[in-house]
Amino acid sequence: MSISEPTVFVIDDDKPVRDALDWLITSVDLPVKTFSSASEFLESYRPDQLGCLVVDVRMPGMSGIELQRKLAARADDLPIVIITGHGHVDMAVGAMKAGAFDFIEKPFDEQLVLDVIQKAVDKSVRDARDHGRQAEIRGRLEMLTARETEVLNLIVAGEPNKRIAANLGICEKTVEAHRARVMEKMQAKSLVDLIKIRMSLELH
Repeated sequence: MSISEPTVFVIDDDKPVRDALDWLITSVDLPVKTFSSASEFLESYRPDQLGCLVVDVRMPGMSGIELQRKLAARADDLPIVIITGHGHVDMAVGAMKAGAFDFIEKPFDEQLVLDVIQKAVDKSVRDARDHGRQAEIRGRLEMLTARETEVLNLIVAGEPNKRIAANLGICEKTVEAHRARVMEKMQAKSLVDLIKIRMSLELH
């Protein structure tokens, strides 16, 4: 699948903080977009955008926590890194429990900030690739006939051809033919590979 270039979205009402983060993140060649408010960010954000969100926990208007809730309600899984001042650490911890990726405390340790952001961006890209692969496998499954799906399920359950034939009321040669088509449609190189491909859907 095609993966778009990840972007780090920085949202903070404090311009010096925005500028400092912009300079820091740009220094390691990561694209950055800065916003002075959560509402300004939401006006331009595309749900399919990769990267991560770096947002202040407390801002006028919509806070970082409220933005996190809004994105979660839309089932948006863009990793969120919360910026917090010393007095708001408890809020940042609460945000993490609600699904935020991590939090950074002011004043920043520059290397720590870069490490956290890079990990968040890597997670975004990894998740997108994983989602793409899951969709691809589901597409292959949809190409199977009803009988081929039955054969696949029995193969994954560990049944040999003879038992599959008995269960479905068909001869072993017919099972072998179905099995060959299942392998081809699922793009499996071996029986083990076929089982791994099918089982990968059970894990998501």
